[in-house]
Amino acid sequence: MLKKINTSFTKMMNIDFPIIAAPMFLVSNTDLVTQASECGGIGTFPALNYRPIEKYAEALKTIKSQTKKPIGVNIIVNKSNTRQNQDLKIGLDEGVELFITSLGSPKTVIAEAHKNGAKVFCDVTNLEHAKKVQDMGADGVIAVGSGAGGHAGPISPLVLIPWLKASMDIPIIAAGGIAHGSMIAACLALGASGVSIGTRFIASKEAQVDEAYKNAILTSTPEDIVMTTRVSGTPASVINTPYVQKLGTDLPWAFKILKEHKLTKKYMVPLIHLMGMNALEEAATKPTWKTVWTAGQSVGLIDDILSVNEIYNKLLTEYDEAVKNLSQLGVE
Repeated sequence: MLKKINTSFTKMMNIDFPIIAAPMFLVSNTDLVTQASECGGIGTFPALNYRPIEKYAEALKTIKSQTKKPIGVNIIVNKSNTRQNQDLKIGLDEGVELFITSLGSPKTVIAEAHKNGAKVFCDVTNLEHAKKVQDMGADGVIAVGSGAGGHAGPISPLVLIPWLKASMDIPIIAAGGIAHGSMIAACLALGASGVSIGTRFIASKEAQVDEAYKNAILTSTPEDIVMTTRVSGTPASVINTPYVQKLGTDLPWAFKILKEHKLTKKYMVPLIHLMGMNALEEAATKPTWKTVWTAGQSVGLIDDILSVNEIYNKLLTEYDEAVKNLSQLGVE
């Protein structure tokens, strides 16, 4: 068993392994976060997993009482999230070490987090956005490539990581389609300083989602993953269930027009987000015919439900084997 993998990210966060258990809406909970950090990686969760906001504060207190290792919180930083400033303040008060921002400008989060010595990594899908957040003072970026669950980017990780690496001075975390240790080795070889893994942890014992959701992860293939704008208005990867097929993957034309019109945009975007959150919540937590399950293409590599600890051990064993196999390929 590996004792440590040293990268700029592990040194920055004072952790043993460059593996983030990604913040997943409705999936990441106190047990999953705690165990991921205790395994030497870093567990994270979306602040919006806990509503009302008092439950979010309670969740942080619970996690911090169970582990002294660093943890992370994901904050949606667009206008649809009316509690983002409160989420940040509570996170800082509870000593959160890492903030992951998505879907908006991280300027405020970066400024406030740095006052506490916390780090901020920002979800990006292209070089333009990555450079913007670097200029704002971000400590790193999470390069969300094609194959990711949820809000996936359009660019292959094989291209995205080296593209960002050539122009960036801050650490890059690879995200999208990672469920095997050999993929971690590949991402580090491409120039990443770590990886963010989501879908693999849906099929974990700690994830408190409906068993049908976990079973769908085990039985789906990469070809079962489709992109839809019906969930949040932004393209998101979901399992192509009969309900998704019936619903279609595009917004209704009336929603599209209202979302793009300058006078109605500010009302429609939060409404679409809210409707999508409600649909995801219902599908994840109880049996329903309205099955909208977020997942990435890595479902094709997942065939068992393991504990978080077992998942980390498996990933690290696979990583070690991959690195050893590569070292035998030496150039003559």
